[in-house]
Amino acid sequence: MKQKYIPQPIDTSDVILPDKLKALAEDLAKNVHEVWAKSRMEQGWTYGEERNDKKKRHSCLIPYDELPEEEKDYDRNTSQETLKSIVKLGYSIM
Repeated sequence: MKQKYIPQPIDTSDVILPDKLKALAEDLAKNVHEVWAKSRMEQGWTYGEERNDKKKRHSCLIPYDELPEEEKDYDRNTSQETLKSIVKLGYSIM
């Protein structure tokens, strides 16, 4: 029997990123996309106007700057939550 998985991310709801980290968050978001795209391409995925898992086609295999805002927001969320977690865990970024 599989155990029921309950995600428990670090609660970062009380962390406000300083303005000086906003540019870093955007740079990290771009890198998150680049890492994802590189991994997909190494797995044989190519660009396609519509996602097709069987043919390994994905519409987001394009440069970050060309992504729709909703896709950029997905990567931004990852980068911002990573930075907030770093702060919450007591680390600082100079």
